[in-house]
Amino acid sequence: MSFYDAVVPAYLQMLNSLSGLLTKAEAHCAAKKIEPSVLLGSRLFPDMLPLSKQIQLVSDFATKGCARLTHSEVPTTPDTETTFAELKQRLAKTIDYVKSFKPEQFEGADTKDVTFPAGPDKSITMKGQQFLSSFSLPNFYFHATTAHGILRHNGVEIGKRDFLGAN
Repeated sequence: MSFYDAVVPAYLQMLNSLSGLLTKAEAHCAAKKIEPSVLLGSRLFPDMLPLSKQIQLVSDFATKGCARLTHSEVPTTPDTETTFAELKQRLAKTIDYVKSFKPEQFEGADTKDVTFPAGPDKSITMKGQQFLSSFSLPNFYFHATTAHGILRHNGVEIGKRDFLGAN
């Protein structure tokens, strides 16, 4: 398996499933007469980030992960989304961005150095494989799982198959 095959399909599967989860969450709000901003601002615990920020971070970890692994310019996206439609649009843009990468861009990326910020005045450097398996994918899945958990906790009828994108 190529390094591209270890990276791009994983990001795409979850980005697509999150888009589906947001569609179900939006329908849930309409059916239950819940103001969407309430669900978008929901958290699993007061010190955790809200649903909208979880989606934004999933998007960031996918775009920045691909960019850093391929030594491409790292894009920045302001976190301005406040509606389901805006968050789904962000996911769609992220999907298009991730799809734009070609397998040859990832050749040798597993052994190349990847440097990324780890605070205001600090950075960390890892080999690509370590960056992917110890930082990028774990953070990506953490925020995707937390978004799913927030929706499930708030009564949106979703399950594991929805998370995996099987529906």
